[in-house]
Amino acid sequence: MTQFLTQKRLKKTALKILKFLLMVAITFLGLLLITFLIGRVVPIDPVLAVVGDKASHEVYERARIAMGLNLPLWQQFLIYLSSVLRGDFGTSVLTAKPVFEDILRVFPATMELAFLATLFGIFVGIPLGVISAVKRGGFLDHVSRVVGLLGYSLPIFWLALLALMIFYAKLDLLPGPGRVDVFYDGIVTPVTGFMLIDSILAGEWEIFWNALYHLIMPATLLGYFSMAYISRMTRSFMIEQLRQEYILTARVKGVAEWKVIWGHAFGNCAIPLITVVALSFGALLEGSVLTETIFAWPGLGLYLTNSLLNADMNAVLGSTIVVGSIFLGINIFSDILYKVFDPRAR
Repeated sequence: MTQFLTQKRLKKTALKILKFLLMVAITFLGLLLITFLIGRVVPIDPVLAVVGDKASHEVYERARIAMGLNLPLWQQFLIYLSSVLRGDFGTSVLTAKPVFEDILRVFPATMELAFLATLFGIFVGIPLGVISAVKRGGFLDHVSRVVGLLGYSLPIFWLALLALMIFYAKLDLLPGPGRVDVFYDGIVTPVTGFMLIDSILAGEWEIFWNALYHLIMPATLLGYFSMAYISRMTRSFMIEQLRQEYILTARVKGVAEWKVIWGHAFGNCAIPLITVVALSFGALLEGSVLTETIFAWPGLGLYLTNSLLNADMNAVLGSTIVVGSIFLGINIFSDILYKVFDPRAR
């Protein structure tokens, strides 16, 4: 009997895993289909991007056939799907290198920026949201909501230009665009692609601090938008928990207020906040295009912008797939963590 129940449980678990993998595969297929259709709908001729607008009609046609653009749309998609599954995003017109190699080169810079921005959003947004919920209707709550509203409303490119004008051009408190000063460029040999880590590995502490100073402005600006989202969600979760009867019971029993807030109420908010933070991190990865462009940050956002300006559709679609896949992976990872830490979700 025990063996039968064990086999039944294993079959049930295997079925759940298969359903989960099927869902992931369908979602990823949908992502590929959307990116493929975008590449065919945008008013950019990929053939002209390769041969140039002065090429003859014969050269144009040969290039079009070589690129498979003369085939039916469904056949083009199957070829595209097969190439992507092999990790082949094509060759970049701008750099004349495989797009996948270019993405591996520039993506660590974006990850570094998004990671520090997310840390800023967590360590500022969560306490701000908790205080707003506890002091609901008070002065701090109103200030927090105004700050969050500005974070949602103000265009990031305007804030970035304003920050550069004030802190770099006028006050000279922070360094300007770029990942490091021009003097330090090329000194540290890339190992991980993360400038802070590579400079430590190379023992170049002066470059480490220079790179860190360069991160302050763009990471703070991106972190501000992350903080606005995290603080708003934290406030909503905390208000909901503070209304529960177990909070009243804990206060009646004489539990210290800080323990009621951080131990009881926030303890139950921490689980859904995992998803909030994960989504915020994914949004920073895809939303750093304008920030990287303004700060000349050599990451995926700047690479994507330059590719669009040069009609490099292989690079544009490859970058879109990578960001979409990471966003999908972050959602899956947050769902798994949610089920691990919350028995009710299981």
